[in-house]
Amino acid sequence: MNISTLLEMAADAFPERIAVVAGNSRLSYRQLWEASLAAAERFKQADARYVALLDVNSLAAPIALFGAAVANLSYVPLNYRLTYQELDGLIRRVAPAALIIGEDQRVRLDLPDGIDAIDRAAFLASTAQPTAAAQEIASDADSVAVQLFTSGTTGKPKAAILRHDNLLSYILGTVEFGSADETEASLVTVPPYHIAGISALLSSIYAGRRIVLLENFDPGAWLTACEAERVTNAFLVPTMLGRIVDTVERGESRRDLNALRAIAFGGGKMPASVVTRAMALFPEADFTNAYGLTETSSTICLLGPEDHRSALASDDPAIRKRLGSVGRPLDTVELQIRDDAGNRLPIGISGQVFVRGGQVAGEYLDAGSALDVDGWFYTRDRGYLDAGNYLFLEGRADDVIVRGGENISPGEIEDILIEHPAVCDAAVVAIPDEQWGETVGAAIVLNAHAQVSVADLQGWVRDRLRSSRVPARIEFRAELPYNELGKVLRRVIRQELENRS
Repeated sequence: MNISTLLEMAADAFPERIAVVAGNSRLSYRQLWEASLAAAERFKQADARYVALLDVNSLAAPIALFGAAVANLSYVPLNYRLTYQELDGLIRRVAPAALIIGEDQRVRLDLPDGIDAIDRAAFLASTAQPTAAAQEIASDADSVAVQLFTSGTTGKPKAAILRHDNLLSYILGTVEFGSADETEASLVTVPPYHIAGISALLSSIYAGRRIVLLENFDPGAWLTACEAERVTNAFLVPTMLGRIVDTVERGESRRDLNALRAIAFGGGKMPASVVTRAMALFPEADFTNAYGLTETSSTICLLGPEDHRSALASDDPAIRKRLGSVGRPLDTVELQIRDDAGNRLPIGISGQVFVRGGQVAGEYLDAGSALDVDGWFYTRDRGYLDAGNYLFLEGRADDVIVRGGENISPGEIEDILIEHPAVCDAAVVAIPDEQWGETVGAAIVLNAHAQVSVADLQGWVRDRLRSSRVPARIEFRAELPYNELGKVLRRVIRQELENRS
């Protein structure tokens, strides 16, 4: 079985239902399937090993994804926000490839040999007519379906690979075929080069839901699209949801959002205050927090709608605290917390997060599998499980602060700082210290018109955590640096705090 089977089934079941909307363009499920077949024929003629996409969200993304699958080629969406030098290196690594280029990208590139490039408009035109060629769809579920380059913040980007059986394991284990009715629409704003964008396409298509693609995120454009397309489902990263909440609360963009029934978020840490405000603004919507990684084919834990409601309504601190968790593992995923020696840790003790399951690839091109002998994958995240099996993340293992031999999680300090009524956002990092090796530094964003001193915040932390957790240096900022997927750029904060020491 191949991921193209998901679209083929949907096209057979409801051919005239609209599958995807991008701007003024719409494709039915039948048209999307026929376009994918035509794309596959073009890719075969190009004698390519990869199908690469350098573009924002557009009709080209789903056509290229499924066209590559039909042709049994690896789909490689590239980060269009990278520099020319970075893109040049990645493109050379996927040659020979068929490369689909967005309207604003071609002028940036000096393409190497082995790259068959085509502009988006020409690509869409070439796939608009059904192909007369007979298509023989590969059924090798073990072949590579998608290759995604990591951010490469600590060196050369790694190429994470997801095989067809990994992606199918996730979709078939979490989505019921044809479960959406023809009125349902999912608004996709995450970029096509992120696993969340790929899983959004696959899951919505298998469910039979209409997909509305937004080129780039803007809160006003998001609200407009929600109203115009009667959007029922949406996935957002935390910073996106925060900007939407701010926009709606300021009354800058009044829209009819009565159709919106489900809002999922993930990709970064979500402040409980933002979720609480969002739930008040959209009381009829179900909220879901999804935690996953590229290497796990997307989501491995969910904090579902009832979890959100019960946590918000509870007077029990342990239950209410779950609003800051990422929920419980999917039924198809096993999860363990281990110490540095690999021993499984009990409830409530922080350690390394390991996962196992059919959707967990944990594999990189050239580097091979990162799974251990029993199939477990180390996520490089740290966290703990509570008595209800809810996972609380404390940050990446690389972000741990080692103060005099004691491991300190930035997440626990950030949680305390954000509880302060004057604090809007906080990021905690390691900074060099002559006595302790490393100590705690913090960048703080205050709420509008709020004031608080460094000493007051240090006292706030000292009263709630051990003295070793008190930030030695605190700086106030207008905003924190985030990437486009809502992850705080700790390395940037760390460098800036170090430069000012």
